[in-house]
Amino acid sequence: MKVDHRGKVALVTGAAGGLGRAAALALGRAGAEVLLVDINAAGLAETEGLLGEAGARSVVHVADLSTSPACDGAVAAAVEQFGKLDALCNVAGVIHFSHAAEMTDAQWHQTLALNLSAPFFLIRAALPHLIAAQGAVVNVASSAAFIGEAYLAAYAATKAALVGLTRSLAMEFMHAPIRINGVAPGGMATPMAASLKVPDGIDPELVKRFSGIRGRVDVDDVADMISFLASAAARNYHGAVISIDGGITAG
Repeated sequence: MKVDHRGKVALVTGAAGGLGRAAALALGRAGAEVLLVDINAAGLAETEGLLGEAGARSVVHVADLSTSPACDGAVAAAVEQFGKLDALCNVAGVIHFSHAAEMTDAQWHQTLALNLSAPFFLIRAALPHLIAAQGAVVNVASSAAFIGEAYLAAYAATKAALVGLTRSLAMEFMHAPIRINGVAPGGMATPMAASLKVPDGIDPELVKRFSGIRGRVDVDDVADMISFLASAAARNYHGAVISIDGGITAG
């Protein structure tokens, strides 16, 4: 799979670290110019520096994507900075590990806002630019979209909905020159995962059911798939959600 993003522009959310940073680097190393979006300004600056070392041009855009105006602003910034937009990579997200009965309203609403509403608002704003460029959307879902994962009710709900959104939009825009796909990774060694606080009283046997016999997924493997799906090499992928989970959802 030869990936060539030379002359292309990509917008990557969650680019301050973890999978978002890895995806931005994969795109940049393949020749893309990248708008880096996150609420973490320091992390974005680090990613920008890494892209510069790789010979790639990038621009930082600090934003809290929990509102539609912020999402509109991110897309506008990409077009203003680079003149067009070829790929939208919705990587940013949040996860709260919690007993369902103890999850707060704030945690629930934040999860929906960042994991589901933000991708939709970004896609809505980006559609005319992506269609004009015959470009692509890549959404990051999760293995939690396909199997029940205890203590992750809000996260799993949003990721399952994101899979539905990806496929629904793929059908709606079947006759338009745009590709809309997703990836669904299993657990990865990312800062988001490392920062998870394990609630008291959980059943470890239930957690083992979605932890994966083969261990954690390599972040760079997922980033490479995002870069591929965002490229012209993935011309026959539309409405696909690629599981990269080491077999967690196999059975």
